[in-house]
Amino acid sequence: MTTRKIEYDTAARLAHRELLETLAQKADPRHAALLIVDMQNDFCASDGLIAKEGLDVSEAQKTAARLPAFIAAARRAGVLVVFIRNQYTTDGNFYLADAWLEQAARKRHGGYTTLPVCTPGSWQADFYGEVRPEPGDPVVTKHRYSGFHNTDLDTILRAHGIRTIILTGVVTNVCVETTAREGFVRDYYVLLVDDGAAAYLREDHEMTLKNIDRFFGQVTSIAELTATWSKAR
Repeated sequence: MTTRKIEYDTAARLAHRELLETLAQKADPRHAALLIVDMQNDFCASDGLIAKEGLDVSEAQKTAARLPAFIAAARRAGVLVVFIRNQYTTDGNFYLADAWLEQAARKRHGGYTTLPVCTPGSWQADFYGEVRPEPGDPVVTKHRYSGFHNTDLDTILRAHGIRTIILTGVVTNVCVETTAREGFVRDYYVLLVDDGAAAYLREDHEMTLKNIDRFFGQVTSIAELTATWSKAR
């Protein structure tokens, strides 16, 4: 018996319920949810906030081109699809704390201070391109990097019996990673879709992939998940 087999057998014995070991088990539509994080104009469009700050949004746009077919595959398989969106700046500034504003003033180029971010009802806050919810999809609104922080995401997932969250969207190393980390510490299995997420620097994307794979979940791809769901059907 290999050391790895012994480790898995021990983990299964210690666990309080069935261990999900394989990608197929984790991505099973009966208990998996696809999370689409922050695919909004401010973070993806050529004239959104991030582009105005001087960053390259081309990878976000390439990801946006791949996601509609992937989301459709998830729907066909019966996977719960949940959209998560940011909402920060409002005329009354209900959400931006002093620590947040100081960080923005120190490290951003206008974002959250002179440049509003995802103002409710604005074009900037709208979903980007064809990556948008259908009627009946849960849409979770957040005011911090994590999709779980002070939102109803956890309630929605647990109401649907979800055990695995599949992470896509932007930005890989910020909101996607923060949501993945918090999901893991809330005892969800985490699958991060390499080509379903994007950052504004390739090294930032790769850094998160390594970190998630080491400590918080499993890195996979659109092709692997689509094939898994096809076999299941």
